Amino acid sequence: MKKLINDPKNVVEEMVEGYVSAHPKYIKQLPDNDRALVTARETKQGKVGILIGGGSGHEPGFLGYVGEGMADGVAVGNIFASPSPDPILEVTKAIDKGAGVAYLYGNYAGDVMNFGMAAEMADLEEDIEVGMALASDDVASAPKEEKEKRRGIAGEFFIYKSAGAAADFGYNLEGVIRVAKKANENTRSMGVGVSPCYLPQTGEPSFEIGEDEMEIGLGHHGEPGIEKGKIESADAIADRLVSDILKDIEITSGEEVVVLVNGLGSTPKMDLYIIYRRVEQILNEKGIKIYKSYVGDYITSLEMGGCSVTLMKLDDELTEMIDHPVDCPLFVQK
Repeated sequence: MKKLINDPKNVVEEMVEGYVSAHPKYIKQLPDNDRALVTARETKQGKVGILIGGGSGHEPGFLGYVGEGMADGVAVGNIFASPSPDPILEVTKAIDKGAGVAYLYGNYAGDVMNFGMAAEMADLEEDIEVGMALASDDVASAPKEEKEKRRGIAGEFFIYKSAGAAADFGYNLEGVIRVAKKANENTRSMGVGVSPCYLPQTGEPSFEIGEDEMEIGLGHHGEPGIEKGKIESADAIADRLVSDILKDIEITSGEEVVVLVNGLGSTPKMDLYIIYRRVEQILNEKGIKIYKSYVGDYITSLEMGGCSVTLMKLDDELTEMIDHPVDCPLFVQK
């Protein structure tokens, strides 16, 4: 697919420059590293800093979630690649307010390595305490008995939301990390891909799929799913995604959930709402209550076609986190 870019080598730098220029009241670049972005608003002393990050190409994730009620800073990687330890460390130093910094990121080898290195550097060089919580909500990426191997996909949004609220509420670093891990433990996602994205660096598709095919469980970077076949109706797709989620996490009649139907970049909102319609029907039939719903592009894959469904099971604490107001350039909740 054609892209409106200048030089593929500079696509991330130019995107970041444009984003910061468009939202100067929200976000700024640090002078020592153009991949290190922090909130432009003053945060209070004693608040735990929230640092998120990952590869570019997932917009509005991850830079779109720096703002009041969510993250204080973000480290930006190349397309579908982890940020290096350097911008992570620079953001850490900038957002530390004396209470430590929480690192929130997806369970990918590059992120695990680079965020881990940055955490060691922050401790040894800057005497900043760092806590870490990984997103691993993708049901398709590993069996239930190996949950620690699962990828983080759209459910990362709920982890950012929960941890950001906890930090605003004055939780200490241990408490913020506990809430982030609790959100992850109660969150499950399942996705479907119907068309690839094209990487600016190469112009090549992220995966191969026929015009009349879909792939269940496809990863956000084009990682193989668990089943490829002929494309089915929206209702049948929703049935499959929700069924796989509910087989993996026990949610009983009367319990409440938050629902996210997430587009991967090129799926029309019309399609996403059709999927949501069926998700709501399924949950209603099972007596599961929808407390709040989010429908749209939250964690994308450039212009990939498809969507994911995420459910987060709520308790009183997580409900309070989800309700907390947010004011970010690409996400506002009052």
